Amino acid sequence: MRGSMSVSNGYRTYIVGQLAAVPALGTRRMFGALGLYSGEWFFALIDDDALFFKVDDANREDYVSRGMKAFMPIPDKASMGYFQVPEDVIEEAEELTRWARRSVEVAQRAGLRKQQKKKKKRKKKAPAR
Repeated sequence: MRGSMSVSNGYRTYIVGQLAAVPALGTRRMFGALGLYSGEWFFALIDDDALFFKVDDANREDYVSRGMKAFMPIPDKASMGYFQVPEDVIEEAEELTRWARRSVEVAQRAGLRKQQKKKKKRKKKAPAR
C-alpha cells in the first residue's frame, strides 16, 4: 500500500517551475498523486515524485525507445496511457515543455474523440416519430 503523500512539495514546485511555459498550467490532487492540466486538458501526473506524460501512437515511441516505464497504479494491469518522463528531459525546461505540449495534444485528441462518441450516441437515441 502506498503512502497518502506520494508527491513532495519540493518536487511539485520544481516540476511546475520547469513547466512554466505550458499555457494555463494547473494542478489538482487526485488519489495521493497530482494531476497536471493545460487549461481543461489533463496531460500529466506526478506520483511518488516521478513525472508521467500522456501518450498515444504519436509520441509513445519517444518513451519506449528510452526504456521508460508506463504508469501502472495497479501492478500487472493495463497502462493508463501515461509514461515516465526521462530525467534528462525534466532537467531541460525547454525540452520538457516540448514534450509537455505533445502530451497536451494527445489529451486534446482523446477529448475530441470522446466528444464525437457522445454526439453519435445522442443521434442514435433521438426519438422516432
